[in-house]
Amino acid sequence: MSPTEVRSSTRPARTGLIPLLAVGVAIAALLAAGLVGGPAAGLVVVRVVTESAAVLTIGSLLLAAFLVPPQESGTLAADGYAALRTAAWTSLVWTAGAVLSVPYTVADALGQPLSALLDPSVLFEVADVVEQSRAWMVTAVIVVLLALGCRLVLSWGWTTVLFFVSVFALVPVAVTGHSSGGGSHDVATNSLLYHLVAAALWVGGLIALLAHGRRRGAHLGLAASRFSAIALVCWIVMAVSGVVNAYVRLPLDRLFSSEYGLLVLGKTAALLALGVFGYLQRAKGVKQVVATGSGRALVRLAGVEVLLMLATIGLAAALSRTPPPTEGRSLPSPVELRIGYDLAGEPTLYRILFDWRFDLVYGTAFLAAAVVYLLGARRLRKRGDAWPVGRTVAWVLGCLTVVFATSSGLGRYSPAMFSVHMQAHMLLAMLAPILLVLGAPVTMALRALPVAGRGNPPGPREWVLALVHSPVAKALTNPFVALAFFVGSFYGLYFSGLYDVALDHHWAHLAMNAHFLVAGYVFYWPVIGVDPAPNKLPPLGKLGLLFASIPFHAFFGVVLMSAQYVIGSDFYRKLSLPWVPSLLEDQRLGGGIAWAAGELPLRVVMVALLAQWARSDSRDAKRADRKADADGGADLAAYNEMLRRMAGKGGSVAVAEPKAQTGTESGNAGPGAAKPEPGAGGAGGPGEG
Repeated sequence: MSPTEVRSSTRPARTGLIPLLAVGVAIAALLAAGLVGGPAAGLVVVRVVTESAAVLTIGSLLLAAFLVPPQESGTLAADGYAALRTAAWTSLVWTAGAVLSVPYTVADALGQPLSALLDPSVLFEVADVVEQSRAWMVTAVIVVLLALGCRLVLSWGWTTVLFFVSVFALVPVAVTGHSSGGGSHDVATNSLLYHLVAAALWVGGLIALLAHGRRRGAHLGLAASRFSAIALVCWIVMAVSGVVNAYVRLPLDRLFSSEYGLLVLGKTAALLALGVFGYLQRAKGVKQVVATGSGRALVRLAGVEVLLMLATIGLAAALSRTPPPTEGRSLPSPVELRIGYDLAGEPTLYRILFDWRFDLVYGTAFLAAAVVYLLGARRLRKRGDAWPVGRTVAWVLGCLTVVFATSSGLGRYSPAMFSVHMQAHMLLAMLAPILLVLGAPVTMALRALPVAGRGNPPGPREWVLALVHSPVAKALTNPFVALAFFVGSFYGLYFSGLYDVALDHHWAHLAMNAHFLVAGYVFYWPVIGVDPAPNKLPPLGKLGLLFASIPFHAFFGVVLMSAQYVIGSDFYRKLSLPWVPSLLEDQRLGGGIAWAAGELPLRVVMVALLAQWARSDSRDAKRADRKADADGGADLAAYNEMLRRMAGKGGSVAVAEPKAQTGTESGNAGPGAAKPEPGAGGAGGPGEG
């Protein structure tokens, strides 16, 4: 089907959901405005509309990318294109809401009427001072690009990119609300990120699924089954993250006596009700949809669920506008205010090993990655397939290295001391990626996940293959790009001023850690990765790429050790840690750590390369033996014939003989005979002069 045919045949049908959504959004807006009241009512109404448009956009892109299959050519099918067009319209509403949120947020922060900010020059001058208004401006830019992309793309690959961009657009506002300030803001922000993403996938995905059912789209049973699994995970994530967020923001004795606590209770009740509806949907509606392909059973239950979800959005908007109670809480110390928690004292070996503060983002993600990998290995073992124990050990150790670097005492002290930060940086960029690529996660996924089968909709296994062969993967694993990305990050982060800006923001620490892991992984993947890389390097190329990075890494450490200025000096001076009398000496210690840290990964990589080359030679020899067994030594016979022709021209040439085997005569290729090296031969063979 051509793009023109897709465009003409996939006009979004009237789904009958528009009145339901309009009523739900109106209820949510009235509920939020009634709970907040006063001048802030306009702000929460705009926020309800904006967040409703956001979840609709994310849900539509989720449907187009993962719930319904594309055509075999990779172009979106009619159902995916219809969802993409819906996302194009809702993203425009999301953009308008983000733009309107800027003056409303500034007016609310300054206690001024909205009319006082109608002058654009005044508005932008003041908006740059208020952190959350800056976040709304960033969101508006991201969503404008998202809306443009929804109008231009037709391929499944780019639709998945747009889906992840839409999820990322939730981050700027999430990391600048009440959870980002005060004590324990690291835990509060991390839990809120989980909560918002899970809510958007659940609410938006359900609405998109209903729209797909009302359009009588194809593969409705498949879409409902896939969404059911997503919804269950989202509900669990929302429940756990909501409890964690409320615990760190709200004293238990103020749960029933504060406005914030009552809103938390109301949102909790709504979440429990949604869980009940979700269970009924999975127990009855989804089974009927999968069995019959009809969406009526799903619509009967999901209509009420959608209204309840939108009402929950209204409660969440009111909750975001209401600050948590501060009575009974001591004022946070300068250290707690800046990094989210206090430090017990100097980072001794005992504290590094045992003074843990679990990182909800990286700790949870990599513990889950280790469990999923072990379940995959168990599936292969039950199926009778062999899986090397060394790969499993490498993957688990890689995951535990990330957990240790982010959640142990190392992760606890990392935001406060440059030398400790550099230790965590080296673990995340140098050691963990080596172990992770040696675990061969792509090969594991391709062997453990079921094949969709010819003519069936693609599933997770096909998605993994598409990711490996994507233009992004090919670009990142290009040797020159991987080298520049890996070693350039050392210089670009610390010597450009980015690190100074990032120190004061928890979300920037999360982004730095992600960058270290990704840069290290795409560098070591083509060098020692067991998985087939998009850009395959010869052995000498691998060794050359590895040794090319060493001088840059060593020079980076030397520059840090010899620097006469302190990177991030303003932030570290405000912490005033008594056990760091000299920031410059601490930085030089970090430079020494960076300089020396390359030795251990280099040894690991060299051992891995030598082991891989040895196995490769062994495989080549076995392959040659099997070929000789299959063709009766045809290569050896051809080689001897060539020698006879050379001898016939007047030379005395030794003829190669096969390796003697038990029960075979010299000159006959027995089982396991391999092609000899040129020049090898024995005396007395035929053809001697």
